Amino acid sequence: MPTPPPTDVIEPHTWNDEVQTRAEFDQRLASGILTGLTVQGLRLDLDPPDLTGVTVADTLFVGCRFASREVGADLVRRGADVVPPFSELPYPTQPSHLYTPEDLAAGFAEAGFAGMYDTRVYAHFRAHGGALPDVREALGQRLHDHGVDNALADATRTWLATHGPQSVVGIMGGHAVPRGSAPYRMAAVLGRELARADRLVVTGGGPGVMEAANLGAYLAPRPADDLDAAIDLLAAAPDFTDHDRYTAAALHVRELFGPPLPPPGGNSDAASPSRADSAALATGELDWARSGGLAVPTWLYGHEPANLFAGRIAKYFSNAIREDTILRLARGGIVFAPGRAGTVQEVFQAATKTYYGTDGASGAYVFLDRAYWTAELPVESLLRPLLAASPFGNLSPTVHLTDDIREAVQLLVGSGPLVSASGNGRGRS
Repeated sequence: MPTPPPTDVIEPHTWNDEVQTRAEFDQRLASGILTGLTVQGLRLDLDPPDLTGVTVADTLFVGCRFASREVGADLVRRGADVVPPFSELPYPTQPSHLYTPEDLAAGFAEAGFAGMYDTRVYAHFRAHGGALPDVREALGQRLHDHGVDNALADATRTWLATHGPQSVVGIMGGHAVPRGSAPYRMAAVLGRELARADRLVVTGGGPGVMEAANLGAYLAPRPADDLDAAIDLLAAAPDFTDHDRYTAAALHVRELFGPPLPPPGGNSDAASPSRADSAALATGELDWARSGGLAVPTWLYGHEPANLFAGRIAKYFSNAIREDTILRLARGGIVFAPGRAGTVQEVFQAATKTYYGTDGASGAYVFLDRAYWTAELPVESLLRPLLAASPFGNLSPTVHLTDDIREAVQLLVGSGPLVSASGNGRGRS
């Protein structure tokens, strides 16, 4: 029987030998010694540093750009390892930070959906073999996804240190749910209330339920009426297959509501920062987490337009890594809204982790729409006996079915006060 891996295998690590910003690189460079460091994804071709005379034995430069090929060759001759970026790729081979909505939408204003960064990367992905790329492309993709892994660990470190792993909640559900529909509104209310309760909302980064949850988190500091108004505007472009209108509507909502408001104090209809993370908020370290949460999409589903309401976006080429990452992070519970094969796959992939304790303790499994999950797709009848037989004891009480957003939030965060966007906690039709 599989057993949980040692705790040091699953806990986030901090590597002090990684250099990911030019400021840090220049500081290290001043010492004249870069031995043993890993320098990731820096543009060293801009304002090129003088590397002559610097000790670079056992230094790894990965995805960095130099002023010339000779600079890289000289570093190798002096004992460094250099993994250069592949110049013809439209994406970085070692991204030093997670994507933002602005990153993915870059180019839309000039050339529409076909010209935005996200679409151009997807077109390249398809042209080079898709999920089965040629060797050169595979190396670029693997390096990129490792960079996203690294950037994700960096981005979530402050949040996890402040709130703990049980503060991260995943929201799963159908990608085809139309904007403006009752399920879409319910997911948006859920995302809003979880963000207001100091939960980091994590989704798969697609349209439908996923976009709705990130939208709710994006507007969490604002009055409930603003969320209703935003959904009404988005409902004018309900179908994600209408790529240009769908994306334009999202950008219009972002333009109208502007940068998300910081959590204000003294307002009963506002999210207030906890004392524990007030210092981090003061420096802006957690703004993204409170301004849309996290999305973890994949270019395997690049035909779906980008979800532009997450605060940070960890976009992968590998769908397998992406799926595991979402479930590994969501230790504070997972909400499963109605969905089809992809959602059911996530249910039992999550259940495997919980059954074996792969990533530590799990939170509640909350299934929205009791009839759907007991009659149409009777997942409960399989999940409860499976979790009851866990080597860690009877875990079946972690499974909950509900039709009420209020109850769902209370299961995940406790029984504190709840103010929902449409006033009744169930969304509106």
